Amino acid sequence: VQLQAYGGGLVQAGDSLRLSCAASGGAIRNYATAWFRQAPGKEREFVAAIRGSGSATAFADSVKGRFAISRDNAKNTVYLQMNSLKPEDTALYYCAARYGVIASALRSSTYDYWGQGTQFTVSS
Repeated sequence: VQLQAYGGGLVQAGDSLRLSCAASGGAIRNYATAWFRQAPGKEREFVAAIRGSGSATAFADSVKGRFAISRDNAKNTVYLQMNSLKPEDTALYYCAARYGVIASALRSSTYDYWGQGTQFTVSS
């Protein structure tokens, strides 16, 4: 499966933004899909994930209550809705996927397929 992330840009603190991860070459509903982010000078970190079958989700503590992850099977796309954005959310955001059931949603090594990343900046 190929993944393409888009939707980044420049927003202000407190704004909302939705990122999209469009899949091709496979049905995204069969894949566990996650969002990771990497800020300048920092390691890549887990943000959110959604299970392939069903709708179970997981979030990093830093985004719980502010971010939501969802999937539209008809559009073969996974979304990351981000609300109440903070400057510390500024990063390059990647979507990632792995076919079938996964053991750990939080580890980047879990995922076999990665999108190219989309950048957004939150200004204070």
